Amino acid sequence: MKIERFEDIKAWQEGRILTNMVFRITSVHNLVKSYRLRDQIEGASISVMGNIAEGFDSQSDLEFIRFLRYSRRSASEVQSHLYVALDQEYITKEQFNEIYEKAVAVKNLISGFIRYLKGDK
Repeated sequence: MKIERFEDIKAWQEGRILTNMVFRITSVHNLVKSYRLRDQIEGASISVMGNIAEGFDSQSDLEFIRFLRYSRRSASEVQSHLYVALDQEYITKEQFNEIYEKAVAVKNLISGFIRYLKGDK
């Protein structure tokens, strides 16, 4: 499949799902009251999508790869913030696992896309 828009990128599509999962837990659980943590985890999930989109419009594959790496780091940040939410009992272990695994999947897609852009086998 030819990628013509950033919306065609599977990692962006899965990042969008990750962001929606994060927003679901931050809008109905105790995270609503924890402004700093809520803002951090929401911002990190938004950055996953945003950096892919921003990198897509860069002038070179090297620049795109740089933004994909930022995106992957943002997914790691989501994972880290999930531990805080779990430890504070803002989310259940099941919610933690579901969102954590989605972040892993997004990171794997991003890593694969980076390898593709670099021409790695």
